[in-house]
Amino acid sequence: MGGADSDLARRAWRAMSAIALDHDRKVAVSEALGLSWARVLALRALATRPHTLRALAERLAADPPYVTLMVDDLEERGLVQRMPHPEDRRAKLVKLTAAGRAAAARADAILDEPPGALREVSAEDLAVMLRVLERLVR
Repeated sequence: MGGADSDLARRAWRAMSAIALDHDRKVAVSEALGLSWARVLALRALATRPHTLRALAERLAADPPYVTLMVDDLEERGLVQRMPHPEDRRAKLVKLTAAGRAAAARADAILDEPPGALREVSAEDLAVMLRVLERLVR
């Protein structure tokens, strides 16, 4: 990639990062659910499947003691429950309750709502953007 292409790639990455890391969107989700962003991330991770505390800590790139505190709080709120691991009796699995699944779905609905400016982009440009982003995800 040449100098001009490198600069364009850097600018495109910065723009994508600004959208993906939108602080206001995180605040909106946190306020809607009454949870910290870290707890929202935990709910969204658990929505895919139950995790052990260790696996959840790895997925969130967080310290295991902090994840234990988060899970304790989420359990007190009725959003998760701990259950015995079917293959490792030393471990516990953390899974969402019905209320936890609803909270994770609400978070996804808020996060999936495109920014207003994106609605003003033509369908043709959106198709090109989507094709590029899907290529990057692969």
